[in-house]
Amino acid sequence: MKIKNILFSMAGLCALSIQAQNPIIQTHYTADPAPMVYNDTLYLYVGCDEEDSPKDSYLMREYRLYTTTDMVNWTDCGTPLRTSAFTWSAGDASAAQCIPRYGKFYWYISSQNTQSPGSSIGVAVGDTPYGPFKDAIGRGLVTNNMTTYAKHSWDDLDPTVFIDDDGQAWLYWGNGVCYYAKLNADMVSLGSEIKVIDRLDASSFSGGFTEAPWLYKRNGRYYLLYAAGFPESIHYSMSNAADGKWQAQGVLMPTERGSNTNHPAIIDYKGHSYFFYHNDALPGGHSYCRSVCVEEFNYMPDGKLPELHMTDAGITEPVGTLCPYQRIEAETIAWSEGVTTETDEERGVYVTDIHNDDYIKVRCVDFGDKGASRFTACASSRYFGGQIELRLDNKEGEIIGTLDISYTGEWKNWREFETSVKSVTGVHDLYLVFKGKKPHALFNLDWWKFDN
Repeated sequence: MKIKNILFSMAGLCALSIQAQNPIIQTHYTADPAPMVYNDTLYLYVGCDEEDSPKDSYLMREYRLYTTTDMVNWTDCGTPLRTSAFTWSAGDASAAQCIPRYGKFYWYISSQNTQSPGSSIGVAVGDTPYGPFKDAIGRGLVTNNMTTYAKHSWDDLDPTVFIDDDGQAWLYWGNGVCYYAKLNADMVSLGSEIKVIDRLDASSFSGGFTEAPWLYKRNGRYYLLYAAGFPESIHYSMSNAADGKWQAQGVLMPTERGSNTNHPAIIDYKGHSYFFYHNDALPGGHSYCRSVCVEEFNYMPDGKLPELHMTDAGITEPVGTLCPYQRIEAETIAWSEGVTTETDEERGVYVTDIHNDDYIKVRCVDFGDKGASRFTACASSRYFGGQIELRLDNKEGEIIGTLDISYTGEWKNWREFETSVKSVTGVHDLYLVFKGKKPHALFNLDWWKFDN
């Protein structure tokens, strides 16, 4: 996917950067964000709108994973799960959420069911957050014949899962109606009857419940976020228990931009609170080619949520820095223009579709007190190769080195290239600006690193 002409503002110091950070992924269209904190890393599971999605229908076949430890640089970890892993799935990938329990990772998805007409909730299981994931039960966990309150066949969509302090796991889901049930400790079977909250219950839902629930708990309060109306705005409710009674609180994010849908998620990470959503802000975006964004926010003194709005700036304050003296995957990106990523079974994820004047920005790179002296990158080129200009703090910033990448024969012929660089210390944004002959793709890029 070629994403061009993205406007951004220039910045000086890394910690005060006001450059565009939303949408947080520019190399693919992404939707339905589901963040998960595990150990010191934030894992972001998303649906993936296909680039050639028609403007009047969804085309999603897979889920992608991105990780961060600083909230500004996101590493593309590829596609750990496709709907083809579920033999019962008709192939459509609707919203999903992954959570850890008992050393396993359970990924709840929604898709149309070829074995039981209508939509279904399924669950995949993996040993690591990166997978591989496989269908845990070989059938739908919730099928349309189990949910008869709504009369339409696509009411079993958008699962969210939450594990309470007492160990009880809860599953919420729905489209046009809000369903919920307990999960057994095995996380792959229901532990109670399915209950329902009418979408028009004004005491529970402001604006009416449409879809996209997100359930979580903070400081003894339970929160249920959801999309309301159409085009959708994001609302929320609060309760003293995971199963209600829910009290409607109002609008969290009004309808903005051009996407008819939105999908919320909230998570705390490293002492900060973040709200994830999606819109159509990338070039070429529309209601069926969406992009995930994130905003930092503070809770109000009474625990309620402030009204939030979509911004281009996104996260301006990182919660960590990046060490350049280790192998950095090229697909670790804060902002990019023109490039995309692909996955090779042997090589893993790499950056491709690189043309003249495309670039990658990596934020808050900490070169330390000693500074760097050399730069190495692993690349391949079938045509003429090109150069990587290493610039500081903006795309037109100081060049500290230029790496020449030559023809390697074929795209799968990877080689390491290195060059000396001007010594640089301290924390900077790093721009990898790509130069070379037009109109050919210049090279593919797998990883890079600096040395003292």
